Parts: sequence; C-alpha cells; structure tokens
Amino acid sequence: MATTRGRVRAISISKEKGIPKTNVSEADLEAGLGVVGDAHADGGHRQVSLLAAEEIDRMREMGASVSPGDFAENITTQDLDLRTLKVGARLRVGGSAELVVTQLGKQCHGRCAIYERVGDCIMPREGIFARVIASGRIKVGDTIELIIDDG
Repeated sequence: MATTRGRVRAISISKEKGIPKTNVSEADLEAGLGVVGDAHADGGHRQVSLLAAEEIDRMREMGASVSPGDFAENITTQDLDLRTLKVGARLRVGGSAELVVTQLGKQCHGRCAIYERVGDCIMPREGIFARVIASGRIKVGDTIELIIDDG
C-alpha cells in the first residue's frame, strides 16, 4: 500500500528559475502565489515543486553527488509515495498549508544548469507540481500528508 503520510526533509528556494536551490529551515507558502521568495512564486500552476528524498538517494547510489534542492525542488519529502498521487490530490504541509497537485513530471527546456551539473534531471520523471490553496508556514520536519486522493 502506498504511504499517504511523510515528512518534509528539506525546503529549498532560489531567486532564479532552472538552477539548484538553497536550503532553508522554514518558508511561507502563500495561497495563489507559491513559496514566498522563490522564483516560481508567480501565481501559475507550478507554484511549488516536490521531489521524494528517496529519488535523490537513488541518484546518489548511482554515483551522483546530489542533495535536496539540487533538482530545483521546493519541498523534498520523505516517506510519502509521490508517484501514486494524481492531479487534483490535496496535501497538507505542517499545520495549515495546503497544496493541490496540478502536474506530474515536466518537459525539460533543454539541458538546464541542473542537468549540466548532475548529468540527469529526475524532475521530468519523478517531480510533481502544485498550487498553494491555503497559506501557512512550513518547517523542515513537518508532517506532509495526503488529505484528498484525487480532488
């Protein structure tokens, strides 16, 4: 059975799109905008990106020197099976922030800085994207859980 509850292993932001992000201990998610201070906080449908820590660990096992944020994900999750989520699924992060999944994977725009550095980008296959539908402050270690399976 797929896991429907995990935790936030890392939170990452950057001022520019397409580059590895910097890890922070906490961040504000603003409804209709995204992660405050991040380049993707523009109100579109890909306001927040999520990637499972287990996928980053798998890349390490293949010899890549990678860490949370290196694939430009905002939230690195642990123990939550992101691959089973559907568009429309809703997640609660921490006490009050809520996300709705808007996209599974993505089409890359060429060989971005992440691909050039790492030799692969797993976001097209493993990353998910979401809109913020309820604002809240999130912290590393917070619970992230599936609250509605398919919207």
